[in-house]
Amino acid sequence: MRRSFSAVLCAIALTGGLALTGTSSMAEPLQFTPDWREQGFPRLRNNRYGLEGNRLDIRSDQAVSVLYRALPERRWPARSVQWNWAVDQSVPPTDLRRKGGDDRNISIYFVFMDEASARRAGPNPRLRSLLGNRNARLLVYVWGGDHPRGAVLENPYLENRGVTLVLRSAGMGAHGEEVNLAADYARIFGSAPEALVGVAVSADSDDTQSIIRARISDMVLR
Repeated sequence: MRRSFSAVLCAIALTGGLALTGTSSMAEPLQFTPDWREQGFPRLRNNRYGLEGNRLDIRSDQAVSVLYRALPERRWPARSVQWNWAVDQSVPPTDLRRKGGDDRNISIYFVFMDEASARRAGPNPRLRSLLGNRNARLLVYVWGGDHPRGAVLENPYLENRGVTLVLRSAGMGAHGEEVNLAADYARIFGSAPEALVGVAVSADSDDTQSIIRARISDMVLR
C-alpha cells in the first residue's frame, strides 16, 4: 500500500499460534451477495470482485480496495469461522509490518465491538464509522507477506486495536482454514469478544505493481 492508502486507513481507523475451531451449536454460511459494499481509496485503482453466493472471486491489477458486510445482531455471537481460499496469481513476499509496500493476496477482517457500542452503531453501519470507532477491535487473517504461518504482527494501521495473523505467506495454492476467533481474540486482547459486527475482505497489489487472481468460498460462521 502506498502512503496515501496508509493515510486513509489511519483517518478512517480502518493474524501467535493459530487456534483450531471449537464446538458450536449452529453453523451458518456467510454468502457473498450484493449487500457487500466496496470501500476504495483516493487516487488508487479498485479491485474487481465477483459475488457468486458462496464464492467471491478477486481480481486485483495494481489495485487495492476493501469489500465489507455488516452482520445482523443474530450473527453477533459467532465465535469461529471456516472457509476455503485459493490464489492463482500472487503478489511477491512483502513486510506486512510496514506502512506502504505491504501488498498481500487476501486479508479477511473480523470486526468486534462491545454490545452497547454495536447497538449505538445501528443495524447497518458503514465501514468508515465502524473502523473509526475506538471501541472496535479487529482480527485480520492474511494470505501474503514474507512471514511464517502462525506469525502475529502489529498492524501498522490499527495501533492497539487490531493485529495481523498470518495464515499463508505469499504464493499460490488452495487451502481450507479453520479459525477459533474467540481464542485468538482472548489471546491478543485479554478478554472474551462480545459482538462480531462485520466482516471485510481486501486484496492489495498496487505497491508491487503486480496482479492477484484469487477466490474465497464456503465461508461458515459458528
